[in-house]
Amino acid sequence: MFGPCPYGKAKGVSDSHGETIVVPAEELTEESTDAIQLFLNEIRQYPLLTKQEEILLSKRIEQGDLEAKERMINSNLRLVVSIAKKYQGHELALLDLIQEGILGLIRASEKFDYRKGFKFSTYATFWIRQAIQRGVENKSRTIRIPVHIAQRERKIVRATRQLATDLGREPTDAEVAVATELEVGDVEEARKSARAVTSLDKPVGEEGETAFGDLLASDEPSPYEEVQETLREETVHRALGKLPEREREVVKLRFGMGGDEPTPLRETGRRLGISPERVRQIEAHALKSLSNEGELESLLAA
Repeated sequence: MFGPCPYGKAKGVSDSHGETIVVPAEELTEESTDAIQLFLNEIRQYPLLTKQEEILLSKRIEQGDLEAKERMINSNLRLVVSIAKKYQGHELALLDLIQEGILGLIRASEKFDYRKGFKFSTYATFWIRQAIQRGVENKSRTIRIPVHIAQRERKIVRATRQLATDLGREPTDAEVAVATELEVGDVEEARKSARAVTSLDKPVGEEGETAFGDLLASDEPSPYEEVQETLREETVHRALGKLPEREREVVKLRFGMGGDEPTPLRETGRRLGISPERVRQIEAHALKSLSNEGELESLLAA
């Protein structure tokens, strides 16, 4: 339930969970509130999917089944609304935020790989947030980007998305440069130009207490990093669960699981009461087992 609206006049509409979404006064028109309510009423008819249903739909989507893609998207529209609500007051009207989020959801349905064992909603959250944030950023730009830089930026964005999907992590500038056939300096310049066109001190948010720069890179994890970390943790947990307890302990220490630094052979042996050579043997056997199970790549990327 949303609290008092800081804009004065406001009108509430009920979302798919029966909660009230407060529409700010400047967005308040009969047409807009009717459109929002109509959309929320529409998405109620689409039931949430089970994990098995997600897998079956994903297989059909890979084969070009548009009906399966439509069902996957429609069944996750609640997620779009849930995320879009958090960005109210950031330059875009709620309907526009939802529309941007749907574009991200569509992209997620096209890129989702059910074989990795992750929930679709976890994966889609990154794409939805990214699409909404990009919409907010584009709305907030105060300086026109030169055409050649804009074209280069789009090329870099496309390559970054593809590499993130392929690698399971955010690609480096060098990797993006190879994929786009650009110099590393060009990639860095384009990204700096994209950030520079927005006034970082421009107030946004419901009460204007947040600067737009707060939406850009910081020491805090980005939505992308948060989702990727969740995916990595799920992968590692699943991989380690297949190992005997002693092998699991060795791998955790050697690879620095749980936020710790990787532990040298000798220190690992000291902690477990075994020789460094025995540690090496156990580690080798564990990695061979994970490799046979197809889990080694996921573990090494964690």
